[in-house]
Amino acid sequence: MLEDIFQSPTSVSLFGVFVALLLLHLLHSTFSSQKRPEPPGPRPLPVFGNLFQVDLKRLDQSLFNLSKTYGPVFQVYFGPKKVVVLAGYRTVKEALLNQADEFGNREITPIFYDFSEGHGIVFSNGDSWKEMRRFALSTLKDFGMGRKMSEEIIIEECGYLIKEMEQYGGESFNNTQAISYTASNVISALMFAKRFEYKDPVFQSMVEKDKQNIHLAGSASIMIYNFIPWLGPLLKNRRTMLKNFIDGRADIWRKIEELKETLDPEVCRCLVDAFLIRKKQLEDSKIKNSHYHDNNLLYSIQGLFVAGTDTTATTLKWGLLYLTKFPHIQDRIQEKLSRVVGSCQVRIEDRKNLPYTDAVIHETQRFANIGPLALPHTTTKDVTLQGYFIKKGTTVLTVLTSVLYDENEWESPHSFNPSHFLDDEGKFIRRDAFMPFSAGTLLDLGISL
Repeated sequence: MLEDIFQSPTSVSLFGVFVALLLLHLLHSTFSSQKRPEPPGPRPLPVFGNLFQVDLKRLDQSLFNLSKTYGPVFQVYFGPKKVVVLAGYRTVKEALLNQADEFGNREITPIFYDFSEGHGIVFSNGDSWKEMRRFALSTLKDFGMGRKMSEEIIIEECGYLIKEMEQYGGESFNNTQAISYTASNVISALMFAKRFEYKDPVFQSMVEKDKQNIHLAGSASIMIYNFIPWLGPLLKNRRTMLKNFIDGRADIWRKIEELKETLDPEVCRCLVDAFLIRKKQLEDSKIKNSHYHDNNLLYSIQGLFVAGTDTTATTLKWGLLYLTKFPHIQDRIQEKLSRVVGSCQVRIEDRKNLPYTDAVIHETQRFANIGPLALPHTTTKDVTLQGYFIKKGTTVLTVLTSVLYDENEWESPHSFNPSHFLDDEGKFIRRDAFMPFSAGTLLDLGISL
């Protein structure tokens, strides 16, 4: 066949042009790479990359330590996959805030694609993500997220939590389940307009499986699966996560079906209702190919339910631990509450008069560092950051540990110190380096909650 091609003068000429273009491309690539240096990093091994140079059980700390050698922008290889790592407040701000569009895509890792198939809010991109996020933000705002309506839901649920705690008569007990159920019920009220009894076996199973999945998502085997997907069928943790997810999806769908059966377009009870009403309006208007379909509803609700429960409950548990560990801080909070609120129910409007309590809450979120690595991003286009060239589609990890513990931003980063959020007069102050929820276009939807 090659002999036939080379017998034609035209083919020979075309082949010559092709070779010339290829050489020019190679020369251009070489020249460009010399002018546009990539981030530094440890030398990778064939096949394994830098896997032997990091501790997958404490990946955030390993990457933080590497940043001290290679700088705030560096690259590592997890197996064959190249990842650019950003460390320190200044660098994370420059990328996620100053160049938000360039770093604004979510990396849909294999394990999370298994869950969402690109639908929903948490693990999606493009127009569908934009519309679902816009819908969720506006609807949650309508339902008073962080304001009066959600406040009543929270106060009611706190009553159930107090009763649960009082039954132990002051003796020690494991508060993990009760706090998780409380946080989950607040989310459930916003999603489904109902709460569950703490002893409801279906509810208990949902919360436990979601908690297990979040724990397994950070395991070494799942991280390796995300870097080397063909290993998936061999991994027990992946099989467990998929089963938990399928079971949880079925539970969520049953709740959605119940709401569908009792839907009144004139009365919006919850986020599911808002979605169904919007879907019907579009269908009545003969608008086709909208993003308001069952998959987006199901995966949006499941993502919000899982993420909202775990982050809120985990933060509350750390807060209780710190108050136990530092009784002088607990005493000072109690004194302020007694003086400002007295025997009344604490409400959101009291926050402005409780700067020390507000500072303790923020310091809990900083010091607990419950999301030490933000969910990975990808670059939407070729971009230069601090002089380093990062190609379009590159996976980017932001080490939030390095932001919340940045020695250039915090007076005593490795100590629990509410004064980080107080000025000399004891008034609450906001800190730019306070990023427990990451930053930029992919900011957590539930910050106000």
